[in-house]
Amino acid sequence: MKHLSIFFIAILFNCSAFAGNAPKGRYKIVNKIHLQGDEKWDYLFSDDSAGLLYVSHGNMVQVVDEAKGELVGKIEGLNGVHGIAIAPTLNKGFISTKNDNSVTVFDTKTYKVIQKLEVTGKSPDAILFDPFSQKVFVFNGHSDNVTVLNAETNAIVATIALSGNPEFSATDGKGRIYANLENKSSIVVINATTFKVENVWPLAPGEEPTGLALDNENHRLFSVCANKLMVVVDAKTGKIITTLPTGEKTDGAAYDPSLKCAYSSNGSGTVTVIKEGNKDSFAVLENIATQKGAKTIAVNKKTHHLYLPTAEFETTPGIEKPKVLNGTFVVLDILPEL
Repeated sequence: MKHLSIFFIAILFNCSAFAGNAPKGRYKIVNKIHLQGDEKWDYLFSDDSAGLLYVSHGNMVQVVDEAKGELVGKIEGLNGVHGIAIAPTLNKGFISTKNDNSVTVFDTKTYKVIQKLEVTGKSPDAILFDPFSQKVFVFNGHSDNVTVLNAETNAIVATIALSGNPEFSATDGKGRIYANLENKSSIVVINATTFKVENVWPLAPGEEPTGLALDNENHRLFSVCANKLMVVVDAKTGKIITTLPTGEKTDGAAYDPSLKCAYSSNGSGTVTVIKEGNKDSFAVLENIATQKGAKTIAVNKKTHHLYLPTAEFETTPGIEKPKVLNGTFVVLDILPEL
């Protein structure tokens, strides 16, 4: 017991690196934002400056005022939503929809659709806006490629072939784009201006990576894998720094640069919190109890709130993918005690 106490104190000591404002190791669900609709969900995106949360939900994206926990807008008529990217300076958003292999461009002020365009691949999934190149990168999960859009004109400017099917992605804002290749258990590195693949880094012992987050100060990537591991990778060299245990059914990942904490959202009903002591030192701080199905995550890096969508399910024995119970869709709002 004495040794365990010393270990726990050591973790809390590492947390004090953030000027006395690091999490004390206690996270709480402070709100459950109830939203209409009973369809499945995927990515969500926090526009930190605007205080708006974009939630993928079946055939629409719901926009939530984070401070009030209230719905303020919707983008509807979408055919199987996956991801959302926001270009703040252009007042534009981009939504990937898998069923018709398209990207829907919308106005972030009015939520009106500007344009819908077909991508150069199948089942567009992860999507991001890169402020360095002013391009939107659309990762097509069933054709192993990336469609690149000019964020200002919406024109397709390139298609990048990959060696595996892409999942979550990240940008360093300085010319490098990263994405997990799920079936290859690796990370691909793309040049944001030449659109060339620069490297493919293996993640072993990590297998089937999905969520990806980036500490851009210390150049550390956090890749969460199906075999209940978070793999920490040097974003400059591809060297594996360490691996840490997560919960089951990992999917999403996020990183809070002020708190120096990385997160793995686990569909089994937990969020694993990883504390970064320094660029080469990491420890599991806590496994937050959430709710079954809460598999994707977004963090507001200004307020430190974590957001995870989920719902309640039918309990029919032998059904692998049970139906969502009517009226139970929520976004969990989690806040660390500082």
